[in-house]
Amino acid sequence: MLLEKTVMDSKQAYLQCLERLTWAIDRLDAKVEPTELAWIAELIVQPMMGPWRFFHTPEHIFDVGGNEDAIEVLAALFHDTVYVQVDHSINFNVSYYITPVTKEVNKQLQIREESELSADAIFEMVMLVFGFVPGEVLNPFTGQNEFLSALVAAKALEPFLKREQLLQISACIEATIPFRSAEWGVTVSQHLYDRLQAINSLFKLSLTDEEMRETVKKAVRISNRDVSSFAHQSSAHFLANTWNLLPETNHNLTSWGFYTVRDYRVALLKMEGFLNNLKPEVIFRQFQGYPDDRTYQRWETTAKYNLEIAKLYLGSKLAATALLEALASGFGLDVSLAMMMGELPDRTTRCMRLESFFPEIEKPYKPKSGLEAEVLNLLENGRAKSISNTDLENSPLTTFVVKIVGFDEMRYQCDRAKEFFRQNLDADGFISDFNPIVTEIVIDSIVKLFDSRKSTIYRFYDITSKLKSQSQTNFPQRPFLSNG
Repeated sequence: MLLEKTVMDSKQAYLQCLERLTWAIDRLDAKVEPTELAWIAELIVQPMMGPWRFFHTPEHIFDVGGNEDAIEVLAALFHDTVYVQVDHSINFNVSYYITPVTKEVNKQLQIREESELSADAIFEMVMLVFGFVPGEVLNPFTGQNEFLSALVAAKALEPFLKREQLLQISACIEATIPFRSAEWGVTVSQHLYDRLQAINSLFKLSLTDEEMRETVKKAVRISNRDVSSFAHQSSAHFLANTWNLLPETNHNLTSWGFYTVRDYRVALLKMEGFLNNLKPEVIFRQFQGYPDDRTYQRWETTAKYNLEIAKLYLGSKLAATALLEALASGFGLDVSLAMMMGELPDRTTRCMRLESFFPEIEKPYKPKSGLEAEVLNLLENGRAKSISNTDLENSPLTTFVVKIVGFDEMRYQCDRAKEFFRQNLDADGFISDFNPIVTEIVIDSIVKLFDSRKSTIYRFYDITSKLKSQSQTNFPQRPFLSNG
């Protein structure tokens, strides 16, 4: 059934990609044979359907491209074809365009030295769009994936499009390098405009100044749509998108029942650290009054609020998960989250989970602000549905702890948890300064969860005992196996 769904989704993605490609190529008055368009659509979709893609999927590239501008549509279709830290590889067909100009050195990708490169105006143009030079080591977090994706786009479309159009597509993909601050008062978009001017002159292209300004605005639209989830009006949906990102770079999380408490905590810690250091003002882009100040400020304000929600939400989950990890440490490092918490409710008919044994709280904590109230609601009632179904949308353990100790205590325990994770604090030390009422209840609930499993096993033991006591006529004696 799962295989059938994967095949169906892949076919649907391919057909939609082919439709977008055909539309964009027609709008640019280019002539491309249907068989060639089919090959390009397959080139795009194959890596997007990789097993680790949960956020950077075909649906994402269709959303980022919009449906009004051909350059934007083409740029979006290609902009995530290479994502090394998610896929842990580069798709074989995609690598056809990459290997002639890059190499692996000390487990890092590097642009080949000038002496190793053949004359290739399109490659040189793309390299200049990104401000890269021959011999440069590519950084996964500062343009590696975007640069390689732009190169694939330019080389795959080179036989059909003008150089000016390839430059515009490359510029739009460059703009999807996220979260960059202004340098010496010059914004990312202004830098891109300056490079376009230089490239247009160097390669004697025919773009007018107005066309270059419009190209940067296209790039701004692409960039802002790429990170649009930060400005989602629903924090539940913002967190759902965050949860789609977790398994992309934490591959163990794709298999419920197998990933450990530590696996889960490591994923949460990385995301919490990233969002804590992310500045709202570097998320969205603006160029020469586009988008207008009112829209831009609304997006930035919403993003700031969503980040505050996520910080408290993730910090609280980290504190509760640290308690679970400290308690699990006595069993070893490879204790699964399912062992400590129980199976997911939709995975078994006899579902007994840790929270099944939590008592009612007589006087639960009352949130001190609207933000706290929203986070508590998200913990108790759940995020929006994520693509990955290997984690609960709600957080029963964290909810229970918050209702007893409150968010100020969770903030304090989150700081202590990080010391525990750094091994500056051992498990006993962490537990000793955690609320003893919470600790006692959680330990008691773990014991009861384990007992419930024991009783399930004993049920089969009772069945076996009854069978043994029945008549030998119905159940003839079987000889014991022997080494003979």
